[in-house]
Amino acid sequence: MQLQQLISLVLILHWMEDADCQHHASKHRQHKQGSQDCPGGCLTCSTHNGCLTCLPKLFIHLERDGMRQIGVCLASCPKGFFGTRSPEKNDCSKCGSECDTCFDKNFCTRCRAGSYLHKGKCQESCPDELVPSDAKRECVPRLTACPADCDSCLNSETCTRCMPGYYLLHGQCHSVCPEEFEPSEQLMECVPAVHCEVGEWSEWGPCLRIGKPCFREETRTRKVLQNPSPQGKPCPATSEKRECFGKRKRCGKDRGSHKGERKNRNNRKDKASGEGRRERKREREREREMGDREESENRNKTEQRRRRAQSRDPGAV
Repeated sequence: MQLQQLISLVLILHWMEDADCQHHASKHRQHKQGSQDCPGGCLTCSTHNGCLTCLPKLFIHLERDGMRQIGVCLASCPKGFFGTRSPEKNDCSKCGSECDTCFDKNFCTRCRAGSYLHKGKCQESCPDELVPSDAKRECVPRLTACPADCDSCLNSETCTRCMPGYYLLHGQCHSVCPEEFEPSEQLMECVPAVHCEVGEWSEWGPCLRIGKPCFREETRTRKVLQNPSPQGKPCPATSEKRECFGKRKRCGKDRGSHKGERKNRNNRKDKASGEGRRERKREREREREMGDREESENRNKTEQRRRRAQSRDPGAV
């Protein structure tokens, strides 16, 4: 009612301005039907108030500009408004406060967030046989509200329990849990994967001899603070070893054992060399015996030749 009175007042002002323009054309501007100075779609307009009437089939809509309201002509009313037609003019009227869009002032076609449409009305809750749909912002039948993989649901987008083989996460059912989550067969939900956590390294331990003489190792360790879940990241190494160098005194004892080993080796060599000397002595003795034998044979041969010579010449002495 106030809007109609405001429009009537605007028209009266326009007519007064029209009348004034007829007498004072040099002081005031007047925009008449078909004038090129009016915005698109306007049939008549005012300098200060924009469109006053629109071309046929267009709706006049008042837009606030500070303290003023400017008329514009539109093919359809904007969101939150509905159109009414009459022989005089076509108006855009505001929907109810709970409606996002409406057919008329008493029949909503879509509700604002937090309300659900039921029989043209926006309600905060739905009747018992219906459940709210956040996507549609409507009250929908309970039997068709849950997705196919839901066993039960709060509404058409929010599951509370999944069918076998599916796991619940944030109101949705998954056959395979997303990254950083893993299935819990006990809860039938996707739960966060737990990764291994370890503490800081300890100081390096003492330098100890390991097996070989003068070879030593030192070790450091760290504790597992959190064991991983089945699909969490496994624990890294919890101990490390590195070669180290012992004190010279300790290594000297090792060198003493080395000297003993070398002495044993030398004894073995000396023993082997003693046997070699005896063998060479026997060889020299054999060579000496062979030399004496040859020398004896040579003397015998000489004596035989001398005797044969004497027998051929008895006078030779």
